[in-house]
Amino acid sequence: MSSDASPQYTWAGNFSEPMDDLVKRYTASVGFDRRMWRQDIRGSLAHARMLARQGIIPAEDLADIQRGMAQIAAEIESGAFAWSLDFEDVHLNIEKRLTALVGDAGKRLHTGRSRNDQVATDIRLYLRDAIDDIQVLLGQFQNALLDLAEREAATPMPGFTHLQVAQPITFGHHVLAWREMTRRDAERLAEIRKRVNRLPLGAAALAGTTYPIDREFVAAELGFDGVCENSLDAVSDRDFAIEFCAAAALLMMHLSRMSEELVLWMNPRFAFVRIPDRFCTGSSIMPQKKNPDVAELARGKTGRVYGHLMALLTLMKGQPLAYNKDNQEDKEPLFDAVDTVTDTLRIFAAMIPGVVTRPEAMREALRQGFATATDLADYLTRKGLPFRDAHRIVGLAVRRAEELGVDLPELRIEELQSFSPLIGEDVFSALTVEGSLAARDHAGGTAPERVRAVIARARARA
Repeated sequence: MSSDASPQYTWAGNFSEPMDDLVKRYTASVGFDRRMWRQDIRGSLAHARMLARQGIIPAEDLADIQRGMAQIAAEIESGAFAWSLDFEDVHLNIEKRLTALVGDAGKRLHTGRSRNDQVATDIRLYLRDAIDDIQVLLGQFQNALLDLAEREAATPMPGFTHLQVAQPITFGHHVLAWREMTRRDAERLAEIRKRVNRLPLGAAALAGTTYPIDREFVAAELGFDGVCENSLDAVSDRDFAIEFCAAAALLMMHLSRMSEELVLWMNPRFAFVRIPDRFCTGSSIMPQKKNPDVAELARGKTGRVYGHLMALLTLMKGQPLAYNKDNQEDKEPLFDAVDTVTDTLRIFAAMIPGVVTRPEAMREALRQGFATATDLADYLTRKGLPFRDAHRIVGLAVRRAEELGVDLPELRIEELQSFSPLIGEDVFSALTVEGSLAARDHAGGTAPERVRAVIARARARA
């Protein structure tokens, strides 16, 4: 019986009519999954080497496949490769071109595998490469943060709670808090990479294959730590993509928090920092404006990555085993999450070295916020007063300073002693910003020497 189905589809033998053009456009993924061409070729070559090693295809076929794939890679690199919607996805586009170049050897390449385990392998290879690239960018960003922290290790600034001035800290200490966030991001990505790095190839469509394949050989060839041990799960699992998007969402949340602080600090009401002009934009109507658009966009793009995480969770929640066409929808959210994190880290690593602090504005904010009030309470406690009593007394002193429009260190000694006879002339050393910072000389504290010690340890570990 003859078939009217279009011959370009490898599965068209059982179909009596060609695919509708609307369906062709609706189901095709080559427009976005062709970014995985390197991974597809890499996986196919490892599969071909295994087939030849196992005697499933002759050595001449392997040589032809290797020659054809080398030409295809060169064509794609140069832009000469003709991607076709008729061939649905990256896998069939490459396979069709290979067959055109080397004939039957190209047709034998798919022996012992399915597009189900092929795409699962490609996407794991792609994500593994992406995680490695992101880790490099995270390292560059962390180094930029360390350089800034070292430069400003002793620069006093207000620490905030509830966005109200709380206690003196150093700018370097604040920047190291940002770095701690990124350290956790790097740890999470390293953990996820371990679960990404399992080989699905060999699961075929869902049940494995009747050919005498060697999955462990392919895993070693591709640098996987091992194989997925259940064929059903191997082709249908997308946990690794969801985990990555969760880690990406956390990473972007951290960058968004940093962005919010940079936006606030650049505002003239704070005026704590200047961001280089090359990372800002102007206004079409207000000539004086310098807008921190990079930081603002990072805040906005964070929601984009959150959306990708939710999209993948929703995509997977109703799927029965094993593979379903729904899973084609996993790639665009994943790819965009990778792109967003990569671009944001790259631009932040370039922007942070250009951040310039304005110490005088930060010191004025400290003066206005009674930042050493807790130091006065600690002073009284060391003199023997219970902390709760000291807390109440300092509250009265702060109220008096507010009435007079001065900071606590600017009160006369007689005024301070009217609140407690335990206060002596030595109180003023406790009330200075420098004294407050130096007193917090313990692990995790904001004292400049502790900041420098953290930086030294971080550089030694790198």
